[in-house]
Amino acid sequence: MMARLPTTGIGRTLAIVLACVLWAAAAPARAAAQQPDTADARRWNDPRVAELVERATALRSAQLSDSGLRDYRASARGYLTFLAQLGDEFRLPPKIVKADQIALQLFWQAPDRSKQIVVGMRDTLLLPGDIGYYRDRYGIVQNNFPDRIRLGDGNDVRDVPHPLSPIGRQSYDFSIGDSLRLNLGDRTITVVEVRVRPRDAERPAVVGTLYLDRATAQLARMALTFTRAALRDQRIETLSVTLENGLVDGRFWLPRRQELEVVRTANWLDFPARGIIRGRWEICCYQTNTSIPAEQFVGPEIVVSSPAELRQYRFEGNIVDSLPDDIALATTDDVETVRSRAQELVRGRALQRSGGAALSGRSISDFVRVNRVEGLAVGAGALVRLGADDGLLLRARYGMDDRAIKGRAAFTRALSGGRSIALFGMRDYADVGDVQETSLVRNSIAAQEFGSDYTNPYETRGAGITATLGSWFGARWQVEGAWERHYPLAINAVPANGMYEATIPARQVDGGRISLALDRPAAESPFGTTLGWRADLRLGSFGSDVVERRLFSRLALSAELSGRLAGRRVIGTTLVAGVVGSDPDPQQLVFLGGPTTAPGYQFHALAGRFGVSQRVEVRQTLPFLAVPLGRFGRAPGTMTLAPYVSVAAVARQATFQPAGPQIAPSLGVAGLFLFDLLRIDIARGLNEGRWFVGVDVARELWGIF
Repeated sequence: MMARLPTTGIGRTLAIVLACVLWAAAAPARAAAQQPDTADARRWNDPRVAELVERATALRSAQLSDSGLRDYRASARGYLTFLAQLGDEFRLPPKIVKADQIALQLFWQAPDRSKQIVVGMRDTLLLPGDIGYYRDRYGIVQNNFPDRIRLGDGNDVRDVPHPLSPIGRQSYDFSIGDSLRLNLGDRTITVVEVRVRPRDAERPAVVGTLYLDRATAQLARMALTFTRAALRDQRIETLSVTLENGLVDGRFWLPRRQELEVVRTANWLDFPARGIIRGRWEICCYQTNTSIPAEQFVGPEIVVSSPAELRQYRFEGNIVDSLPDDIALATTDDVETVRSRAQELVRGRALQRSGGAALSGRSISDFVRVNRVEGLAVGAGALVRLGADDGLLLRARYGMDDRAIKGRAAFTRALSGGRSIALFGMRDYADVGDVQETSLVRNSIAAQEFGSDYTNPYETRGAGITATLGSWFGARWQVEGAWERHYPLAINAVPANGMYEATIPARQVDGGRISLALDRPAAESPFGTTLGWRADLRLGSFGSDVVERRLFSRLALSAELSGRLAGRRVIGTTLVAGVVGSDPDPQQLVFLGGPTTAPGYQFHALAGRFGVSQRVEVRQTLPFLAVPLGRFGRAPGTMTLAPYVSVAAVARQATFQPAGPQIAPSLGVAGLFLFDLLRIDIARGLNEGRWFVGVDVARELWGIF
C-alpha cells in the first residue's frame, strides 16, 4: 500500500513551517562554509605573531638556561578518576567508577632531567571495575612537554611535534587572539593568546591555544587537543590537555596546574557507553637552585614508593569528599573550551573518526527483548561511517510471536557547532509513556515469567527529517518533522505465568507532525543543587478516511532536581504533560501509573488529557555487608536507604479506561545495594492502590539495559 501524503491546508502549513525551521538550522553552517578563506589567511603567520613565536621557541630550545634556573624540587597533589557515561546520546552525566588521590615529590634539573616519586596514594572504588593506568598518568608534565609530545606511555600519542619547537615552526600556523592582564602579587603582566593549527590537518598534530607573556615570550598556559591522525589508540574519541604555569620567585615560569581528559569508546561497537579518564594536578611548594645531586635522577622518571611508605602518607579527610565538585560533570569548562576552540581552528573532520562500520545498538534490549506484542524479539543494528561527516544507521528487529519486522534507517550529516541533520524512515513500535517505568531488561524478565509488561506500544510507520541545532542556554535543541501512520497492536505472546493486560486502543490515523525537544543534562544549579530537564513540544494533524482530521498540540516536561539537606541526598522528580485539541487520539494522551510515576498502582491506570507526577526521595547511607567481587574489587560495606513519597494525578480522564482514582498518592521505601546498582522497592498506593514489591537495576543503567 502506498503512503498517502497529507494534502490538507493544515498539512501544507506544517510542511512550510518545517522547511523554514530546517533551513534556519542549516543556514549558519552553510554561511560559515561559504565565507572566503582569504581574510582568515591574512590573520595567520603575520610578522607580529611570527616574532613572538620565534622568541618562545628559542627560549624553549635554550632550556631556560638564560633564566638562571639550575634545578628545583616541589610537591604535587592530584586525582586520577575513571568515569563511565551511559545512556542513549549520553544525556546523563558521567558516574565515577574509581578515584585515586596521589601525592608526588618532583625534581627537575637543567636541561631536561626529571624525577617524580609517588609518595602517597589512596583510592576508592565506587562501581565494580578492573581499572589500570599507564605509568605517565601518575605524574605531571615537566617543561610543557618535550619537542616530541608523548602521552599514555606513547600508546595514546607519540612523536607529535611541539608547536614551540624547531620542527613545530614548520608544521603549524599561528595567529594572535586576545590579550589578557594577569595580576601576580606586586606585578601585572600581559599574556597574549596565540592560536595554533596544523598546516596539514591530516598529519599527527596538536590544535589549541598558547598563552605567552608578551614581554618575555614565556609560556604561561597551553590548552591542546590532537588531530585524529595523532591518536594511536583508535578507541579514543577525544583527548585534551591543559597546562598552566605560575611565576616562582618572581623569575621562573613553572608548572602550577594541569588537567588531562581521555574519552574512549569502542570503535567496533556503536553503543551508549564510554569510559573517561580525568587527571588533575596542583603543584606547589617550590624550592629552586638547591643543588640536587645527579644520582637523584637515576632510573625511570616516575617511580612509586613501597606500599608501606604509601600507607604512611597522611591525606586529609575522605577521598570522595575531597574530590573537586565538577569532576563528575559531563565535561569541565577547560575541556569544553579546548574542544570548541579546536573546532574553530580546523575543519571538524580532522578531529573526528574516519569511516568504517560498527555494530550498533542503543541498549542491550535492542538485541533481545520480550513484551506482550512481539513475544521474544531479536534485533541488531549497524552504523556505517561514510566519511568524517556522514553516516548511515540501520536497525532491525523481528518478533517471534507477531512475526513482524520492525526497523529504522537514517542518513546523518554532521554540521559545524555540534549541529547535524538526518533523514529517516521507520516501521517501529512507539510507547505512549513519557517516562520509562522500569528498565527494559527487568521488563523482559517480568513479561516473560509473570505477564507483567510495563510497555504500552502502538505501531508507527513514516519518514521524516531531524535537525540537531546545537546547544543554547545550556540545553540541546532538536527539531523533527515527519509524516506518520499509526496502527493499534494486539497481544500475541503468552507468559509463563499469569496473563497480559490489554494494549491501548490506538486509532489508525495518518498525518504530519513537528516536534521540538530541549534537553538539559544534569548540571550544577544554584544553592548547591544539580538540575536536569527535558521538554518536548509536539504539533500535528492526524486523521483518516473514517476519523476527522484534527490539529493537536502536546507538551511534556520532565525534570530531576537533587541536592543535600542535613547530610542526606534529596531527589525530586517531576513530570508535567498535557494535550490540547478536539478529541485527541488515545496514543496522544498522558499515561501515568507504575513503579516510577505512581508506585502501588496498576500500570498506566491513570490516563487523561493532562497529568502530573511528583516524587521526592531522601537517601541515607547505612552500614551493610561488604561483598568481595574478585578482581573487580569489593562492594563497600554500606547500603542506601531511600524512603520516598509520590503523587500522580490526571484531569479529563480517558473514556476507554475503567473508572478509578484520578489522584494517586503513594508511600514507599527502597534499598540500594552493590555500589547502589541494585534497587529493591516496597511501596503502597494510598487511594485504592495496592502493595508493590520490585527489583531493578539503578536508573542510571536503564539507558544501556
